[in-house]
Amino acid sequence: MLNPRNTALNVLMKIEQDNAYSNIALNNAIRENRLSGLDSSFVSALVYGVLERKITLDYIIKQYSKIPLRKIEFKTKMILRLGILQLLFMDKIPESAAVNESVNLAKKHKLQKSSGFINGILRSITRAEEKYKLPDKSDKILYYSVKYSAPQELVKLWINSYGELNAEKLLISLGGRPKICARINTLKTDKNSLIAELAKDNVTAEQIPFLENAVSLTETGSIERLTAYKSGKLHIQDASSQLCVDFLSPKPREVMLDVCSAPGGKSFTAAQYMGDRGKIFACDLYDHKLKLISDGSKRLGIHSIITMKRDGASSQTSLPLADKILCDVPCSGLGILSRKPEIRYKDNIITDDLPQLQYKILCQSAQYLANGGRLVYSTCTLNPAENNKNAQRFLEEHPDFFGVKLSLPSQINRAFEEKDYEITLMPHTAGTDGFYIAVFGKKV
Repeated sequence: MLNPRNTALNVLMKIEQDNAYSNIALNNAIRENRLSGLDSSFVSALVYGVLERKITLDYIIKQYSKIPLRKIEFKTKMILRLGILQLLFMDKIPESAAVNESVNLAKKHKLQKSSGFINGILRSITRAEEKYKLPDKSDKILYYSVKYSAPQELVKLWINSYGELNAEKLLISLGGRPKICARINTLKTDKNSLIAELAKDNVTAEQIPFLENAVSLTETGSIERLTAYKSGKLHIQDASSQLCVDFLSPKPREVMLDVCSAPGGKSFTAAQYMGDRGKIFACDLYDHKLKLISDGSKRLGIHSIITMKRDGASSQTSLPLADKILCDVPCSGLGILSRKPEIRYKDNIITDDLPQLQYKILCQSAQYLANGGRLVYSTCTLNPAENNKNAQRFLEEHPDFFGVKLSLPSQINRAFEEKDYEITLMPHTAGTDGFYIAVFGKKV
C-alpha cells in the first residue's frame, strides 16, 4: 500500500539533494505513483509545508534535540521536519498518527536507531505546554527569520529596502499556495466563453479586475488536462506578467523584440494584443527553451512569433529595429518565492553579479529601439539593486531615453515612493507575484 508520507519524504530529499524544482519533483511523484486526489493533496501539503517552514522547523528541532542540528543524519532530520509539521501546523492530523507514522517511516528506511530519537522528540512536543518559543523580538532580523522561515539576509534586505511593515507583509505572503492566473487567448475565444468552458471541467474562473482578459483559476488540478488548455484557449501567466505586456502596449503590424523570452508567455500575450499581426522576435540562449516557445505558439495558434537563438548580453547577433522591446531579464526570483519556496534556501540568493548582467542586457537591447518606440525593463524579483537602481542608472547614462509615466489601475497601490515610470508590485498591494516594471521611451 502506498504511503503518502514516504512519497513526500522522497520528494523532499530530491529537492534538497538534487536541487530539483519543487513543482516538477512533486508532479513527477504524483504521476509516477498514480496518487488519488486526496493522496496527492496530502503529499503536496506535506512537501510545501516543510519547504515553507524549514527554518522554523529546524529551530524547533534545536529546542528539543541534545544532538546539534548539523550532526543529525540527513534522512532523520527530514523525517523530523515532516513529523513536527504534522504535529504543530496541520490541525486535522491526530498527534498519535503524526508520531507513529514518523517512527514507522524511519523504520521503513532502516533507521532503527533514529526511530527512538524521532519518537522521543515528537513525544516531548506532544507533552509540552508551550510547544516552541520564537526568538526575542529585540533581534527583529532573527525573529522574522524564524517566524516566517526566511533567511536573515532576505529579511534584512526587505526591511532596509521597503520598510518593516512592507517586509513583514512580504514575509507573510511566503506561506500558502498563490493563486493560478491565466491569460485568455483572444485569438480563439473570449472571456465569457472561456469561463463557461472551464466550468464544465469544474474549474472556477474569475476575471482579474485590472486586466480585461486575465482570470484567476481555482480547483484546477492538472492544467494540462483541461480541454481549454489543450485547445489553446489560454496560457498560464501571473497578472504581474500580463500587466507588464499591457504597459508595453504592443500594436498590430509592429515589430517587437522579447530578448529573454522563454518559456514565451509574454510573447504569447503580446501576440494577442497585436491580433497576431506583426512580428515578434522571441530570443533565448538555449535550443530546448526556444522549443518551448515554438510549441506554445503552435498550441495557441500564434503565427507572428519568430524564435531566435541569442545571448541577450552579447552584441554578436544583431536584431532588427523594433517599435517595442521587452527586457524581462534573468533575476534572483525573490518575487516568486511562494511558488518556488526552495529558492529562499539557496546559497547566495542575493548576489552582486546579477544587477550588472541585467544592466548589460538592457543596454544591448536598447540599441535596437526605434525613435519614438517603447521599452519595458522587468524582473520577477524584489531587490532594488536589480530593479530601481538599474532603471535609474539606465536613464542617467542614456540621455536619448526617458521614463514613461505609468497609468496605474485603481486596484493597484504603491508600496513605497518610486519614480512615476516604475512600479514594484507586491502581493499585498497588487494581489500579484512580486514583480518590477519600468517603462522607457526613446526620443524622436
